[in-house]
This record gives sequence, C-alpha cells and structure tokens, in this order.
Amino acid sequence: MRVAVMERPGSFELREEPVPAIGRDDVLLRVVACGVCTSELDMWSGLAGHAVYPWYPGHEVSGVVEAVGDDVSSLSQGDAVAAWVTTRGYADVVAVPEEHCFPSGDVPLHLALGEPLACAVNVVELAEVALADDVVVIGAGFMGLLALELVLLRGPRHVIVADARAEALERARKLGATHVVDVSSESLEDAVKGLTGGAGADVTFEMTGVQDALTAAGDVTRMSGTVVIGGYHQGEPRQIPLAAWNWMAFRIANGHFRDVGTILRGMRRGMRLLTSGRISLDGLVTHRFELERIDDAFRTAVERPDGFVKATVEP
Repeated sequence: MRVAVMERPGSFELREEPVPAIGRDDVLLRVVACGVCTSELDMWSGLAGHAVYPWYPGHEVSGVVEAVGDDVSSLSQGDAVAAWVTTRGYADVVAVPEEHCFPSGDVPLHLALGEPLACAVNVVELAEVALADDVVVIGAGFMGLLALELVLLRGPRHVIVADARAEALERARKLGATHVVDVSSESLEDAVKGLTGGAGADVTFEMTGVQDALTAAGDVTRMSGTVVIGGYHQGEPRQIPLAAWNWMAFRIANGHFRDVGTILRGMRRGMRLLTSGRISLDGLVTHRFELERIDDAFRTAVERPDGFVKATVEP
C-alpha cells in the first residue's frame, strides 16, 4: 500500500508499506477521500515551531470497509463510512477502531467528512445559540459555512456572515445567511449594530484564525454576549483588548476539543444530520486531488484560489 509522508516542509513522498494489521476491535478501511485540514498547513509551510519530520498527516477520512476484526459487530465488509484517524490518513488503506467509524449512508464519500463536521457541531453546541438570537459568523470558509448551516437549525433571528471574498459571501447567502457583509468595503460593526438596534450580536463566531477577525469579534458582540473562538490560531501570539472584553462581560467559548469522547459525540451527531439531509456539504468540497498530487492539494489549500473552499486527497 502507498502512504504519503512529509519528509520536510513543502514536500510529500509516497512510500510503499505493508498493509496495517488490525486488532480485534478495528476495521481495515479502503480510503476514498481524506480532507486537507487547516491544522496541517503550518507543518507543510514550515511555520510550525513544534514540527517533527518525517510526519504522516491525514485525519479526515472516508472510505469503504475491507476487513473487520473478530470483535467488530456494527460494521461489515463493503460498508461506506466516515472515520476519524489520528495519522496516516493519506494512504490507500488505514486501520481504524470500530468506534471511530460512522455510516455515511447515501452521501458521496468525498462529501462524508465526518471529523471536520464534528468540530463544527461541537463549536455550535458550545456556543449555545438560542431561538431568535442574532448571530455573526466571521469567515465564510469551509468551517464557517458548516457553522452557518448548523446555526440555522437552531432558529436564530439574524445570521450575518462576514468575509472579504464576494464568491464566499454569495455561497453563504445561498446556504441561508440572512445578511452578508463584505469587510473589504463595508463596516461589519455598523452593519451588525444596524440590524440589532445598536446592541450587537448575541453570539459571534470567529472562524478564520487571524488577528483582525478576533478583534472584530469583540467589536460586534453585545454586552454579556458570547465570543466563540473557532478559528485555528497558531504561529504569532494574538492580542485582545482584555480590559474592554472584561468590561463587556463576554463569555469566551474556545471551540477546540481534544477529548476523544467529545470528538466522537460530535461525529455521531454530525453524521446523523448529514445522512438525514438536514445539512449538506454539496459545493463545499471544491478541489479534489489524486494521492500522487498531494503537494498540489496542500499548495492549493494554502493559496486559496478563487472558488476554493475545501480540498480532498483521493487515493
């Protein structure tokens, strides 16, 4: 079998390795797609100070069960599933614990990306969006759009999506955003105050991982509102006006999770929504690459050309 290994920043190699053995509670999965996650891009770009090479990334996997361990009871050969793995997802096959796999139903496997969906589910549940809330989503990338879809299920009054890319805002509008704001030419703070009678948003999701968005999140949230840090913040330290945030009595929700049980619970709920048609990833996976072109997949995810939302690598 082939597996992609990053020997150094900006360069993958494909290695031939034996098919992994599976334990009694594992399944052997033929990988159909593995999403390129933002959390992997710093390593590829050489910007992650904690980087250790060689590195075997890949955790957003979907595929078809090829074999099952002796104690596996819920899955059979030929089942299509979304799976969460911790490493080696960019490969022909991967060994996965049974409990990390969730049926994908009739969802095309390149759209059955259960792990990032779990992250979005957990972020929205942590935010505790309530009926008739006014919500701001800063960043209309893949994770921001997933958050938008999930927030809409909770019955908000306004959902205002902000971005600097016209095509991203149009995508958000089609998914159900009640208002969109092009921050390259409009004041997000003015737009939110105008829609909320000057109060500000009940909940603001920062989904970009950049300083400007983090600052803006505080500017548009009402007194005692919730600021959700959903973006992936690495690299240079970020700054917030803590005195102002303290005075405003914000509830700060850190939308990142490392507890395995929490991740799996989010996947279970997310896949229920996906397979039932309550949400969809149609149009959100925009760039698909064969395993031999994994460097192109990562380069595209870093450069984000026009129309880009999400890349997958598909052996």
